[in-house]
Amino acid sequence: MGMMKDDAALLALFEELALAAGAAIMQHYEAGFEVEQKADDTPVTAADRAAEKVILDGFRNVGLGTPCVSEEAASGGVIPACGDGNFLLVDPLDGTREFIARRPDFTVNIGLIRNGEPVAGVVYAPARDLLYSARPGSAFEIPVVGGKPQERRAIRARPRRSPPAILASRSHCTDETRAFIARYPDAETVSIGSSLKFCMIARGDADLYPRFGRTMQWDTAAGDAILRAAGGMARTLDGAPLTYGPKGGKGLEAFVSPSFVAEGVG
Repeated sequence: MGMMKDDAALLALFEELALAAGAAIMQHYEAGFEVEQKADDTPVTAADRAAEKVILDGFRNVGLGTPCVSEEAASGGVIPACGDGNFLLVDPLDGTREFIARRPDFTVNIGLIRNGEPVAGVVYAPARDLLYSARPGSAFEIPVVGGKPQERRAIRARPRRSPPAILASRSHCTDETRAFIARYPDAETVSIGSSLKFCMIARGDADLYPRFGRTMQWDTAAGDAILRAAGGMARTLDGAPLTYGPKGGKGLEAFVSPSFVAEGVG
């Protein structure tokens, strides 16, 4: 793990870099920005790139040798070999469409993968001044004031309620998602962007988050780590835990996730 001797130190680094990346994002949010389209027809802004630079430079500055797959670098063809050991998944600005629309539901995601499992991660929502941080057995929500983290509050997923509260992606709702929701006719449904959906389940505010269609592993790794530490999990449609790492295919295609349902305590 390079200079990082334990997961607690690594998680502290994640928190520090997520806060710094969030500050960089908010500079662009307040000053204005142009929107570009990547080769896969998804949007990108200078804020995405600035946040990624903060995080990747931070890893290099401490001598962290763990392979890191980060969205914008990966989109440019820079994808390190990961193997089956430790590696990092980073989405420097998850919810770019929310950011562009000036909705506050965008996040910085940094996740640690070990043997295919998300074991630690941070999700920072800079426009909401909320930081989520977790490693096995410990998940926290942390208010942020003036860029500084405040007192940690332990969070825990709740037993599923009947009818459940279901979260849906605001920007990626599909016919399959609507069909899933229709199975629970009395359910409360909330649309929200980015990995905050995982965090809402982890803190006991919702029960289910179905996601159908194309999703990348860096979109979900950090949020899934937080949810698992809080007692929940993201599972594929056949009930298996969502796993991480190259799945075959070349380039970005190796990091496409299957459809899944994130849930609290069953």
